[in-house]
Order: sequence, then C-alpha cells, then structure tokens
Amino acid sequence: MRIGIVTGSGTYRLEGLEQGEARTVETGDGAVPVTLGRIGDVEVVHLARHRDGHELVSHQVTHRANVLAMRELGVDAVLAVTVCGTCDPDAELGSLVVFDDLHFLQNRLADGSLCTLHDEPGAPGRGHWVFEDPFSPTLRAALLDAARATGREVRDGGCYGHVDGPRFNTKAEIRSLRAVGVTAVSQTAGPETVLFAEAGIPYALIGFQTDYANGVREQATPVETLMELIGRSVGDFAAVLAEAIPRAAGADLRPVGTNITWD
Repeated sequence: MRIGIVTGSGTYRLEGLEQGEARTVETGDGAVPVTLGRIGDVEVVHLARHRDGHELVSHQVTHRANVLAMRELGVDAVLAVTVCGTCDPDAELGSLVVFDDLHFLQNRLADGSLCTLHDEPGAPGRGHWVFEDPFSPTLRAALLDAARATGREVRDGGCYGHVDGPRFNTKAEIRSLRAVGVTAVSQTAGPETVLFAEAGIPYALIGFQTDYANGVREQATPVETLMELIGRSVGDFAAVLAEAIPRAAGADLRPVGTNITWD
C-alpha cells in the first residue's frame, strides 16, 4: 500500500516522514519533485504543490504532471490538504473542514485548457467521469477520524470552491459563491480533484480555515492573522496526517464514481 500526500501553502516538507528520498519523476507534462519515505508501516509519497520556498504560485502549479507522477509511482490513494478562506461567518479560524462537494464550474487549468487527462483523440481510457460525490468516502472518514483523534475541531462536509489565483476574490465574487453553497475557497484543489478521479486514484481533501473570505464579515481578516494561521496549519496538518495515513492504508479504497470509457 502506497499513500500519496499533497500539501499546499506553508507545508513544503512532511513532518514525520522517515527514510525520505528525494526523487524527480519525469512525465509527459514535465518533471515533478517528490519525496518517498514511510510514516509508520505505510509507504508515502509526498508532493508539495508549490515546491520548496513556494516556487510556484497557484496558477503555476503543474496539476497534470503532479497527477501523472503519482500514477507513475503507483500510489493507491491520495490525501490532500489546503489552507482556505472560509465563506461561513460562524466558522472558527484555525478549524478544519473535510470537504464532500466541489464547485469548479470552469473546469479549466490556468493556461485556459480544459482540466482533463483526455487530450488525445482515440487514446486509451478516454471518456467521462460520472460521480455523485467527488471525494472518496472512505478517505473522508479517515481524515475525519484522524482529526477527531487529535482533538481538533473539524467540520464533516462542506463544498470546496476552486477559485483562480493568484489574486484573492472580490466581495461580489464571494457573494456569488456563498449563494450556491460554497463553504471555503482556495486556488489549487479543483483540478486535483478532477484529475485524480480521471486517473482512477481515490482522493480526499481537508482544509484549514485561515481567514474570512472578502465580505464574509464586516471587518476583513488582517493579513498578519492569515499568515500566522498558515504557519500554524503546518503542525495541525502533520498531526492529522500521521493519524490519517494508517487509517487510509487500511480502508476499502475504490476510485470515486465511474469513468465511462470508449476503449
């Protein structure tokens, strides 16, 4: 069993990863740096979306290459984390949410191309991803149980809203997202959710709420608070992942939904 871990802003190394070996995976979409190691008895592949030192800002993240690299390395499932801005005025900053729905209407990558692995006519596996819920229920359960085991406040369910960066959103944009039920927003996990599903790799996402999105509260969250909470997220994510990884490795892992193919 091999579990993939994808981390975002603030987390560029995975705490607790033993026997870590840095490796670069060559894919048809470019090279991807990863670290292979173990957490407990479980093989782990860690991928930092933004790379060391936040080299890549959100619109530069190599989503297709990242997913292809994980598939090349034979990961059985992926647990992903993201810091996010909450659209819920009653949410407590610093709390966690395990998402169960996705708002990603544009379904496009930053270069404007469609967010899909199916870009070659006649290629094996081409088709349509059909799903009721976009995230793996067994991996969601692993993240929820892990967060509770560490004593952290966690929300069971919520709609993840993917927004294009690198800028933050206006009040009007956030109002429109709140109107359709988005719980929290960030700038990277929409493409991941879709592409891992097309690759047949179970995936789940947990968010750490660092700020109130623009206009959610009368007073904006100070940037200093946002940055302080991004720093705090590193330890919280590490603690939750240490508990979640063995749970995920022991879970009934199945691809999310169905890929209708035309082979």
